[in-house]
Amino acid sequence: MALKREQRYTILVADDSEMNRSILRSMLEESYDIIEAEDGIQAVAILQQKEQEISLVLLDIVMPNMDGFGVLSAMNQYNWIDSVPVIMISAESTHTFIERAYDMGVTDYISRPFDMMVVRRRVINTIMLYAKQRRLQGMVNEQIYQKEKVNNLMISILSHIVEFRNEESGLHVLHIQTMTEILLKSLARKTNQYKLDRETINLISNASTLHDVGKICIPSEILNKPGRFTNEEFAIMKQHSQMGADMMKGVPFQDEPLVRYAYEICRWHHERYDGRGYPDGLKGEDIPISAQVVALADVYDALTSVRVYKPAHPHEKALSMILNGECGSFQPLLLECLVENSEIIQREMAVDTITRGDQRVMENTAAEMMQYEDLSTTERTLHILEQERVIHHFFFSMSEQILFEYTSTPSILTLSPPGARYFGVEETTVDPYHNKRTRELIDLDRLAELAQLLQSTTPEEPMVEFDCSIQLGGRMQPIHITGRAMWSSEDPPQYTGAIGKVEKREEKEEIQ
Repeated sequence: MALKREQRYTILVADDSEMNRSILRSMLEESYDIIEAEDGIQAVAILQQKEQEISLVLLDIVMPNMDGFGVLSAMNQYNWIDSVPVIMISAESTHTFIERAYDMGVTDYISRPFDMMVVRRRVINTIMLYAKQRRLQGMVNEQIYQKEKVNNLMISILSHIVEFRNEESGLHVLHIQTMTEILLKSLARKTNQYKLDRETINLISNASTLHDVGKICIPSEILNKPGRFTNEEFAIMKQHSQMGADMMKGVPFQDEPLVRYAYEICRWHHERYDGRGYPDGLKGEDIPISAQVVALADVYDALTSVRVYKPAHPHEKALSMILNGECGSFQPLLLECLVENSEIIQREMAVDTITRGDQRVMENTAAEMMQYEDLSTTERTLHILEQERVIHHFFFSMSEQILFEYTSTPSILTLSPPGARYFGVEETTVDPYHNKRTRELIDLDRLAELAQLLQSTTPEEPMVEFDCSIQLGGRMQPIHITGRAMWSSEDPPQYTGAIGKVEKREEKEEIQ
């Protein structure tokens, strides 16, 4: 079985000393691809071309043309520092000098002359931490995107169900959601009265799609009647707000904010600021802000859309009718928001369902991802991940057993100290499948067999038992491996590596 080559990470070494670059290359080139820059200008040019490929920068500070601080300034200007970690390498060790580098975003500092073990350990630590970080961020981003995508799909389904019965254009639900979001964002900029943060705005906007759900219970001959209702028909039609609220009362999770907003909107989106609305005749701020905003959005869309009983009014005419009080009274501050966002509303209402739906998914995904900005390169995240590694290494070092940990991304094998001594290798090996010492110890076909066995497990049954022999001290030594595959919490789960222990066996025992 052919082994799939694991990813080789690329390191940019920026140092004006050819000797220093040569030393660093000799320390690292077996495990990493090395790119060299002779000064800061070259380093920035390489980053402009290959920022996505570079996993780490080893940066000297004192260089001609552009020094290391100039490179850090450029990396901050173009936001490269958020995705590419930097280890400073310098003979300068004054406190203010190092503090300035840390303030500009460097992750670590290595002083010259170089110590091979220190350099390799720091490089491995940094690349491993950032790889874990990117994996976590990718998982979060994917979960957020999928959540928004499902929300958008459910809104589309709801739009189809409700509007299928009342023969509207199919865009009404989406229009209400879009306009509600615009008005709420504008209102949040004007006042702190309603505590409209991003999450609340998103919840109310999504809940607005349920405003007319009660119309499902209204007879179709009334719902789709051309022309004016009789008093009796209008009385039946008005019941949809109460019916929608009753539906919301019957759903589970009554403590959820989304359900509460949906109830408010269903019941009170026909109330008016002067108390002349229905069903309860609420007045002023007794009407929840969620219902006030949806009420205004509902009136605007009704005016600008074709209905069985009327043609569509132009945007300007609809605005004039609302401001003149022809459609009931609304909160003055909300009317200001309507006027100030007139052009945006007119433009957004012209966007078709699919385009706007996809746009909402991307906008909400981007906005929610901003809340997780700390997952990028903040000290707190790095500290947590480093703390995790220190605790793990402590328990490894305390054990007298031959223990191992393997991570697939990046491909790194870590052995407990007794294990490293027994096998005659370093405690940490990058890309073990292609490491010279690993190839001498164990047959690659057997190693591939073990890898395949681990990857064929499941999160529910992750344990494997494996027997093989290793080449040690000029003879074959039988060993038994007990391993546990590690799986991510994604759906579907992804194989991330393994942990386990190795036991020496007597040579007389038969090895399968």
